Amino acid sequence: MQSSYLEQLFGLDEPVAAEIRAAGGKALAVPCDVTDEAALHSAVATIQSQLGPIDILVNGAGGNSPKATTTPEQSFFDIPREGWHAVVSLNLLGTLLPCQIVGRAMAERRRGCIINITSMAADRPLTRVGGYGAAKAAVVNFTKWLAVHMANEYDPAIRVNAISPGFFLTEQNRYLLTDRETGEMTARGRLILDHTPAGRLGDAPDLAAALLWLTGAGAAFVTGAVIPVDGGFSAFSGV
Repeated sequence: MQSSYLEQLFGLDEPVAAEIRAAGGKALAVPCDVTDEAALHSAVATIQSQLGPIDILVNGAGGNSPKATTTPEQSFFDIPREGWHAVVSLNLLGTLLPCQIVGRAMAERRRGCIINITSMAADRPLTRVGGYGAAKAAVVNFTKWLAVHMANEYDPAIRVNAISPGFFLTEQNRYLLTDRETGEMTARGRLILDHTPAGRLGDAPDLAAALLWLTGAGAAFVTGAVIPVDGGFSAFSGV
C-alpha cells in the first residue's frame, strides 16, 4: 500500500475512533501496511503502549487488483506477474505477518483470539478473480494450520478462526453489482442474488454478529473453523 492510500484510510478510520471515544470507549486509529514487517512492529508498539496487550486480532486487510483480473481487454495469459504478486502478497502475506507479530505475544501470554477474513471465492471460484480466489483459499488453509499449531505448541486458549463473507455492497464493488446511473442491480448482481437463498446482499451487522460470537465465550470450543456469512450462497448448487 502506498503511504497516501494509508493516509486516506486513516482519515476514514479516525472519525470512527473518535465516535467510540465520545461514547466512553477507548479507540485508536493507526495506519499500517500489513505487508511491511517494520510498519507492523511500529503499529503494534503504538497500540500496546496506549491500549495494552492485544487480545484479539482481526485480519481484515485484503482485496483484488485490476492487474490480476481477467477482462475483455486482459486475458488470463496476459496477466502480469506483478498483478498476481500484489494480490497474493496483500491477502496471504498480509494475514500471515500480523499473525506472526501479534501472535508471538499471544503465545507468551498463552491466550488470544485470531480471526482471519477470507471470501466465498476461496471455496467457490468466481469468474475473473483467479488470483484473489487462490490467495483466499490459502488463507483458509493457513487458518486451519495455525489453529492446530497454536493449540498444540502453545495453549488451546489461543483460538484461530476465519469468517467467509458472501456478497456485501461496498464502495469497492458497488458499480460491479449496481448500475451507476439507475442504482438497479447489474447482470452480475442479479446472478449473485439468484444464487443467494436469503435473497439479499449482506449488511455490516451480519458480519459484526459473527465476529462478536467468535471473540466471545460462546465460541470457546470453536477453533480452526471457517464461518460462512453468505445468506446460503455456499450451500446453493444452482438447481
